[in-house]
Amino acid sequence: MDKYDCIKLDNQVCFSLYAASREIIKLYKPILDKFNLTYTQYVAMLVLWEEEKSTVKGIGERLHLDSGTLTPLLKKIENMGLIKRYRDVNDDRVVIVELTDEGRALKEKIVEVPNAIFCKVGLSPEEAKILKDSLDNLLRTLDE
Repeated sequence: MDKYDCIKLDNQVCFSLYAASREIIKLYKPILDKFNLTYTQYVAMLVLWEEEKSTVKGIGERLHLDSGTLTPLLKKIENMGLIKRYRDVNDDRVVIVELTDEGRALKEKIVEVPNAIFCKVGLSPEEAKILKDSLDNLLRTLDE
């Protein structure tokens, strides 16, 4: 093993994560295009479909996104009629994001997306669970 092995691209875990993430997101594009959503808009909606309403800060924490990235994203989703944003009556620094009826209705239509992606990825359910658990552990470590 030579001293430069540590800086070879093929030895970089970060690059494998980056490249795999980009390729997975590419798989989502044609499916999400049917719903007029980008991948980032889709994952923001996933949070809201779970919780019905949340704060911008809460969504940001779930998605590992800062408010500077999240605010324009939420504004676009709001312009699509899927969510509404408003300030908390008890603290006007807090912005609440809530699903509209149209946003709730989209949840029923979009349930096909995870299975469509899963079929394209080619992992067994067991392999997918192991990979997800490993990535979740990595995220927890990085968040500490």
